[in-house]
Amino acid sequence: MSGLRRPGPAAREEDYERAGLDGHLAPGSSPALLLVDPARAYVDPECPLYAGVEPAVEAMRVLLAAARGAGIRVVVTRVRFRPDGGDGGVFFRKVPTLRVFAEGSPYGDFIDGLAPAADELTVTKQYPSAFFGTALAAYLTANRVDTLLIGGLTTSGCVRATALDAMQHGFVPVVVEEAAGDRDPDVHAANLFDIRHKIGEVWPLERVTGYLDRRGGTGQGAR
Repeated sequence: MSGLRRPGPAAREEDYERAGLDGHLAPGSSPALLLVDPARAYVDPECPLYAGVEPAVEAMRVLLAAARGAGIRVVVTRVRFRPDGGDGGVFFRKVPTLRVFAEGSPYGDFIDGLAPAADELTVTKQYPSAFFGTALAAYLTANRVDTLLIGGLTTSGCVRATALDAMQHGFVPVVVEEAAGDRDPDVHAANLFDIRHKIGEVWPLERVTGYLDRRGGTGQGAR
């Protein structure tokens, strides 16, 4: 094993392209924004789940403002467990720190500036994917959404799981690069790489806000 060398970024891209993992998905005509778990737990140094993701939080605020300006639908998820964690099943047993999301804990509250408005959908979940055990897919389908712009926390966990399920439910997932965060930058980058090659698209924030500005300017927003 000591003789094996990890390929550099260029060689890795070539290898994935050679394997046919270089397809692209075009966003549809009816996007929605999905912010995954913008919870205080990840930005409060007193919490064991603190992840140092403040730059991603700032990008999420920009993304949310752009989505509202374009008039597209907005969905924000949160994690909530019963005090005993019984509704978290194996996930709660695997990650005991999830107790910070038990009912009554302030760490499950939305980060300032990222709470959904009264006319926006809040999805409460107990597992990584925003689709698992929730009515999210039915809501999106009923409102003719075909594309999800995804930001949130964390990239390797709930963001990735949600992007994967979005694709499996027939929605084009576009993860917004700067608006997703993780406690380890290498893990963050590796998961974005994998999402881009196997699940959906990964766009920089500037590209997404430009896309939303153009939609807003043509009056295509759907509320």
